[in-house]
Amino acid sequence: MNPAWQLLRLASPQLPIGGYSYSQGLEMAVEQGLVANADSAQRWISDQLLLNLARFEAPLLLAHCQAAALEDWVQLRSLAAQQRASRETRELQQESRQMGYSLQQLLQGLPELDNDARSCLTSLNEPGLAVTWALAASAWQISPQDALAAWLWGWLENQLAVLMKTLPLGQQAAQRLTSHLLPVLQSAQQQASTIDPQHWGSAAFGLALTSMAHERQYSRLFRS
Repeated sequence: MNPAWQLLRLASPQLPIGGYSYSQGLEMAVEQGLVANADSAQRWISDQLLLNLARFEAPLLLAHCQAAALEDWVQLRSLAAQQRASRETRELQQESRQMGYSLQQLLQGLPELDNDARSCLTSLNEPGLAVTWALAASAWQISPQDALAAWLWGWLENQLAVLMKTLPLGQQAAQRLTSHLLPVLQSAQQQASTIDPQHWGSAAFGLALTSMAHERQYSRLFRS
């Protein structure tokens, strides 16, 4: 079987986990005028990639995928607990939990998940997206690096979808923005792959503040 099929399956926006429902605070950033056009959107997304995701979210997800590939269930459970404890806001916690639950439900109904992985998944209390993503990648024989790339790509696609719904930003403008952001996406993956675990961590105050403010936004399209 062509290995690209499973990778495309994991990265597809049609994966039924509801990623399109969340803006990661971007909707409030637009409301507050922090993001008002393509240039400010590029700055916001680049900062999120390099100053936040590449320093903590992405290396943590990669570690999940590596543990799942090695069938190190003890380490995978430990990482899942670390990821759950790291959510800065109620919305970010609910997002990870809801998407993790949806992917858990999907995996439990698929034949590719072996018995050991299925037992690990069943033993987890409210698994987040990172651990279920790692188990899906392992079940579909996707390498940890490719699973990380799929996750980063899905995150970027969702951010661009938010912009097209909240700004006067059309599809062609979104594609031009993608061209500018792909090198940043590559840098984020490289940084996440080489950072020492002792240096994992970010202080994404802007993200946390917009996420908390979004909980009280009067009119909104997205759940976070």
